[in-house]
Amino acid sequence: MKRCLVPFVVFFAASVAGCHRTPDEQLIRDAIGSMQQALENGSPRDFMSHVDTDFTGQEGRFDRNGLHNLLRVEVLRNDKIGVILGPIDIQMHGGRATVHVSATFTGGPGGWLPERGALYTFTSGWRKHGSDWYCYNASWRRKL
Repeated sequence: MKRCLVPFVVFFAASVAGCHRTPDEQLIRDAIGSMQQALENGSPRDFMSHVDTDFTGQEGRFDRNGLHNLLRVEVLRNDKIGVILGPIDIQMHGGRATVHVSATFTGGPGGWLPERGALYTFTSGWRKHGSDWYCYNASWRRKL
């Protein structure tokens, strides 16, 4: 009897392991974390890999290329960019999500104390393509 159960147990364990799926909310958090790392590494191109092709920002004042250019300018202006994210609030709407987060940005020559710093709040819209999430809309406001 035990011999007959072994293949069943192995099959069941493999089936359960194969069904593991990362929750959508975590996938969005991971994408935002990758975007943060991309800015800190001075790589606007990597940041943009999480931005949808029809992106609009600041109520239509930025398209995808405009956002990419803004990031390039900031990377060129600063030897080192620091990004500290506040709590990330995600509201799921099926295949879409709304994200609210605050971020503190620092910039300057890369020394121990930054030359510049600013606090912004962001609201962004995300949508799912296949198993990946992309930012398709964002607005931001400087708080300090």
